[in-house]
Parts: sequence; C-alpha cells; structure tokens
Amino acid sequence: MTNNKSKISWIARTAVFIALLIVMQAVTAAFGNTLVTGSVVNLMLILSVMTCGPLSGICVAVVSPVMAKLLGIGPLWSLIPVIIAGNTVLVLLWHFIGNRSAGKKYMRYLIALVTAAAAKFAVLYFGVVKIVLPILTELPERQVSVISGMFSFPQLITASIGGALAITILPILRKAAVSAKLK
Repeated sequence: MTNNKSKISWIARTAVFIALLIVMQAVTAAFGNTLVTGSVVNLMLILSVMTCGPLSGICVAVVSPVMAKLLGIGPLWSLIPVIIAGNTVLVLLWHFIGNRSAGKKYMRYLIALVTAAAAKFAVLYFGVVKIVLPILTELPERQVSVISGMFSFPQLITASIGGALAITILPILRKAAVSAKLK
C-alpha cells in the first residue's frame, strides 16, 4: 500500500508542476517577453527535479515545449525535440549536481546553475541554430534570423535566471515539505 501511496503522491506532485508550468507559460506569454517566460519555465523545470526527482523533471521538460506550442507561444514543431533535449539536459544536470551529498548545498546549487545553463544553451544553440534551421531551408531568412536569435544567448540568460530563482525558492519549499510531513 505504501508503494501505491508513493506512486500516487509522485503523480500528483508531477501533475501540479505541469499545471503550474502551463499556467505560468500562459500568464507570462501575455507580457510578450520571452526572457520572463523562459526564466519561469526553467524555474519550474528545476523545482520539479529538485523536489520530485528526475523522472518528474523529465516529464515537465517534455510537456513544456509541447504545451507552449499548443498555447500558441511555442516555436516550430520541428524544434520541439531539440527543446526537449535541452530541457532534459538542464534537469539531469541539476539532479546529479544539485543533489550530490558532498560539498555545501549552495555551492552545489551554484555549480548546477552554471553547468546546466551552459549545457542547455549549447544543446539548443547547436541543435536549433547549427543543425535544424539549416535543414529547414524553406524558411525565410528573416524568420531564420529571429529563431536563431531566440535560441542563442537568451537561452543562457533564462536558464541562469531560472536557476538563481530556484536557489532562492528551494530552501523555502524544502522547509515547507518537512513541516508538512511533521503534521
């Protein structure tokens, strides 16, 4: 029975993060600022993996670009697999670096932030700008330029902002989780 309870709990917590992600994508898209939306998406990815585990983080990483596209704020369908890969790299690096038992917690978080942001940037830049976009030659040059701009340096910034916000919020979430378990 405990195993079923933990599975149900995991499903519920993951569903909450997916719901929060969708709401946050819809709300922040209204601002028309991709830096705000991207930062919030990265925050949700990091919080999900750090509070619910890697499988939860990967689920959120996969759902994020698909829901963004369905909400009308996402990029071309052909870019979604690369975005999923970038999100997954971010999630896994946060999981493996941020949850290590060695070292001080904030130092691990800072290393996770820098490493994961750089890795996500690299995956998206090389995947979208250097691989996928050159194959999509039917796109007008202006559209290629805009998409290339979106999947370059801004990705490093939004992943870093999301990580910095997560470092601030994670201790509060963990304290609340411990407090809830004690009740």
